Amino acid sequence: MLRVPLQCILRLVVSLASSRLPADDWPQWMGPTRDGVWTESGIIAEIPDDGLTVKWRAPLGLGYAGPAVAGGRVYVLDYQLASGDVAANPGSLDKLEGQERIVCLDAATGEEIWAHAYDQPYAISYGSGPRTTPTVNGGRVYALGAEGKLLCLKADSGDVVWSHDLKEEYGAKTPHWGHTSHPLVYGDLVVTLAGGAGSAVVAFDKQSGEEVWKSLTADEAIGHCPPTMAVGVRTQQLLIWLPKAVYGLNPQTGEEFWTVGLTPDFGMSIAAPAFEAQTAFFSGVRNVSMLIELADDATAPKELWRGDGSTSVGCAHAGPLVVDDTIYGCDDKGWVRAVDRPSGERLWETLEATAPERPANYGTAFLVRNGDRWYLFNDSGNLVVAELNRDGYTEHGQFHVLEPTGDAFGRPIVWSHPAFAERCLFARNDKEIVCVSLAAE
Repeated sequence: MLRVPLQCILRLVVSLASSRLPADDWPQWMGPTRDGVWTESGIIAEIPDDGLTVKWRAPLGLGYAGPAVAGGRVYVLDYQLASGDVAANPGSLDKLEGQERIVCLDAATGEEIWAHAYDQPYAISYGSGPRTTPTVNGGRVYALGAEGKLLCLKADSGDVVWSHDLKEEYGAKTPHWGHTSHPLVYGDLVVTLAGGAGSAVVAFDKQSGEEVWKSLTADEAIGHCPPTMAVGVRTQQLLIWLPKAVYGLNPQTGEEFWTVGLTPDFGMSIAAPAFEAQTAFFSGVRNVSMLIELADDATAPKELWRGDGSTSVGCAHAGPLVVDDTIYGCDDKGWVRAVDRPSGERLWETLEATAPERPANYGTAFLVRNGDRWYLFNDSGNLVVAELNRDGYTEHGQFHVLEPTGDAFGRPIVWSHPAFAERCLFARNDKEIVCVSLAAE
């Protein structure tokens, strides 16, 4: 009788079980629960010496918008430029003509399934396309364009269910860098930043598109931080960070529960808060940061500390993540930092994941965690696998995924948050979207 070693049998059982596990979706910005946590198993723990396998590449137009992956399909926005020049100058507006598109691709092959396009002139700074990741929910796709066009489409066909022009309907001024607030689906509502008097944030019925409530007025601009549901509190609270303050709202009515002042430079409230043990950490450009303790009854939160140039981390494009008593984030010079959550003191910092030679203006790494491994996508177009903990940063390889086709102060960049699903990385620049296998052999 042939005797098979027990170790081989166990390996075979584990392999078969892993292959039968359903692949995770990444149906919105920052993943299923918007916390940058990826839970799929059977994933590589380091970059192999011979690199990773690119499963497919598909052409795509301009865009900072990251992809969403759901039900075996990839959804992403782009801009098909017809005329005008992208100057990449933070002080000026790009005047462009072209079409915004929501594109649906087969996640296994990259083949286009459908695309919905509409004419959309741009008058925004850094006009290289839309900014927001679509939100896929209940067979619908909710997409927000750079000039405030909000659409609800059927996920299977791309047919338009309803739409709103936020600028026209609410008298809203387009933010200097365009609308960047990823639509949030909460229960029967879809919530977005809009602008205008009394309508900085608006909630629509996700099925009909009818307005349910509107709330708040931004002094000048609405900023860029997406609406975020608080975690770890008994009374549900919708957190809105406008350029001068953080607000806690009743998500059902838009009623204001509380306000705490927090003002980043240049009106750049960008990064969504990160939560742990009933605390919310806010972080912004030029070392602006704050940790608050949320109240179960939605009364005013307790301010625990604020960071400065020598403490905490001031995140720019990429939001922070919190694990137990440690905050991790990337500041606007490319420093990946670990911070003690109770005190706000820095534990360590490194440029290894972003700009090993020297700090870079708005150097960026998008952080995603899977178990004890972190998957960082930097603005050079590289995927980095590493361990991040309170003791330091340990790298387990890098792989060049795609070319940085954008520009930041003369430095080539790609500023688009990737999706992690189907045991793959899905990432885009201004020319293509790629799918890279991260499945362990």
